[in-house]
Amino acid sequence: MNAVIALIIGFLGIILGYGVYARYINKNIIKPDPKKATPAKMYMDGVDFTPANSNVLFGYQFKSIAALGPITGPIIAVQWGWLPALLWVIFGTFFIGWVQDYSSIILGVREEGQSFGALSYRFISPRARTILLTFIYFYLLLIMGAFGKIVGYDLMTNPAVPLGVLLVIGIGLLAGQMTYKWKMDIIVTSILTVVLAFVGIWLGTLAPVKSFIDGVINGGVMTTAADGTTSTAYATVFGAVTRPQFIWSLVVLVICYFGAILPIWRWAQPINYVAFWIVFLGILGGTIGLLIWHPAFPADFPAFTNWNGNLCAAADCSAIETTPLALGPLWPILFVTIACGAVSGWHSLVSSSGTARQLEKETDALYVGGGAMFLEMFLATLSLLTAVVGVGVTKGFAGYVTMVAAGKNAGIFAVGLSEMMAKIGVPTAFGLPYGSVFLSLMGLTIMYLVVRFMRVASAEFLGDKIPLFKNAPFGTIVALLLSALLVYTGFWARIWVLFGGANQLMAALALLLVTLWLMSKGKNYLWTLIPFLFMFVTTVCALLITAYNVFNQVLTTPNLPIDKVIGNWLAGLIAVYLVITSVVLAIDAYKAMGRHLAKKAEGAKA
Repeated sequence: MNAVIALIIGFLGIILGYGVYARYINKNIIKPDPKKATPAKMYMDGVDFTPANSNVLFGYQFKSIAALGPITGPIIAVQWGWLPALLWVIFGTFFIGWVQDYSSIILGVREEGQSFGALSYRFISPRARTILLTFIYFYLLLIMGAFGKIVGYDLMTNPAVPLGVLLVIGIGLLAGQMTYKWKMDIIVTSILTVVLAFVGIWLGTLAPVKSFIDGVINGGVMTTAADGTTSTAYATVFGAVTRPQFIWSLVVLVICYFGAILPIWRWAQPINYVAFWIVFLGILGGTIGLLIWHPAFPADFPAFTNWNGNLCAAADCSAIETTPLALGPLWPILFVTIACGAVSGWHSLVSSSGTARQLEKETDALYVGGGAMFLEMFLATLSLLTAVVGVGVTKGFAGYVTMVAAGKNAGIFAVGLSEMMAKIGVPTAFGLPYGSVFLSLMGLTIMYLVVRFMRVASAEFLGDKIPLFKNAPFGTIVALLLSALLVYTGFWARIWVLFGGANQLMAALALLLVTLWLMSKGKNYLWTLIPFLFMFVTTVCALLITAYNVFNQVLTTPNLPIDKVIGNWLAGLIAVYLVITSVVLAIDAYKAMGRHLAKKAEGAKA
């Protein structure tokens, strides 16, 4: 198969999904009213409730939902073969992904911007609020553990990356000042800040900058082997954590602190908007390059490997120092490994508690929510192709296996994207660091929103009993300390699958809330109920399987470092807790559905 055919399939998914199915639901079931006052206008406070231009909000929505999930997930999922991964990206978005994002916005707008905690209290049961808030908190903690390792360990430790990332953040703050304080034209603001951002990324690739960061900040010591090859060694701070990993993880956490406590318009929205253009232009450049290149899928890159995703059963692993992990059965593990490219519970939190409070008109919901999700589907398709052809054509399937075994899943995207962009004349010397900055921004711009939601959830859950949690800095610091514990102790491969399972389970619970709301309003609810049932069963099974694998690794691996023992037990216990809470919520929701149906039957008799 040719890579262009995969892109065409992605385009067809967008045309049919957004242009036909989504528009039908929007027009015939939700029926948005452009004249109805939204929460952003009714409760405008300049902090969370702020009316935003639909184009700005689209950029914010896309950059807030599209993190490392639609990139890393499809790349990892190629372990089962490229065909199962591609099919789930397309059909998952078509039937479930956009449904959850769009309906979560509508639910938030129609219910005056209330949080999921308050909505679960109303539509499920009083105890559902407490259960859901704790579920959300621990689920978000898994996101911080999964993304924190990629950004703090793998990406920011590259000396060509940090300056570009920090300058983009600073330029994003400038964009917020220009938009909301100086009232400058959005087109002028966009052009100026995006150009400055690319200049900042380029400055980070200069040799003196890289030498300073690697030698002075990272403390790297270069050594030359007898055969003339060079390598850089770094001191360890504790356990296996090196000095650059420790430093840049802390920098990431500090960035998350400010993103969690500052007003949306001051930090998250403008930075995410500028980062959107960095990401969008990368997607555009990679797509054009791929169309010009139009490579065929490598003959040695299997459409399907095996049921358990065991790479060593599909390729020779004898020359690889670390054996790549077999993640488990295609169902249910594949469906949580691709955590965001098809459907993501994180999107529901952004949509309901963030975007719904910034929507200027109800009619913007489909464009912002549905449109952003379909664009993310296309990004996931492109990400899959960075592995299959971007790496596959130059390094073969064996090269992909080697990079996965070394934990360089994010690096696969950077290498693949640079190969595609090279076809339109972008030098690899810029393309590789740009791909890493691209990925860093994808992760960071989500992480500080995650911490923001964590401190809001802890304040809502514990604020009355422990008033200190109502203090934004305190709640944020607690969230960051717990995140640091998971980042520094957990096995990344296991944490990623646990995050994916928790993420998809959050999506199921969001669809459950929307279903109950639709039932209460007497509207057609099958378009959300059926996706809920599939996601709930799939993700509960995935979490149970992964929790077993995590505990088994601790109990059967001799001399496992104490930090990894702590990380595995922590991650496994969180997974078990999430399963228990979700089952309790489902039972309460089943009873709530019975009450709604009984009420409807009584109304019909009357």
